[in-house]
Amino acid sequence: MTTATVSASTVDKNLDAACAAVTSEIARTDSKASLLLAFNGAVLAGLASVADKGLPPATKVFGTLAVLSLGAAAVLLLLVVRPRLRGDDRASFPYWARLDEDEIRACMDGDTRAASIRVLSTLAVRKFTHLRRAVDLSLAALVLLALAAAGLAL
Repeated sequence: MTTATVSASTVDKNLDAACAAVTSEIARTDSKASLLLAFNGAVLAGLASVADKGLPPATKVFGTLAVLSLGAAAVLLLLVVRPRLRGDDRASFPYWARLDEDEIRACMDGDTRAASIRVLSTLAVRKFTHLRRAVDLSLAALVLLALAAAGLAL
């Protein structure tokens, strides 16, 4: 076996592994976002049930800030799970959906794994960034809720 064959074989394996890894990371962000959306929704529903109660002013202020924080987190989480359907990258199904069968065959003539890895990695980074910010906002909301609860004790 020549060095070129070994090198090509290694590149093929690495491209396949990278495609699988990035696809897996995207699935992880979607799962995490779904769980956090459910959590934030439950907290928001709980807060809605006490919103009309006669609460002290400090509790209302912290509670309102918590609701705003949870709402912003929910928006970010929805952006994580929102489908990306741009078709200008030539390495994804939205692009291929605009092509006829012959054009698809022509696209498959070359190795598109590197382009797919680039597109999917960009998507994964965007999803993880939104997810991270949503977690930060959710944690901030929990702190605000603790302050609101402390306002009840005063």
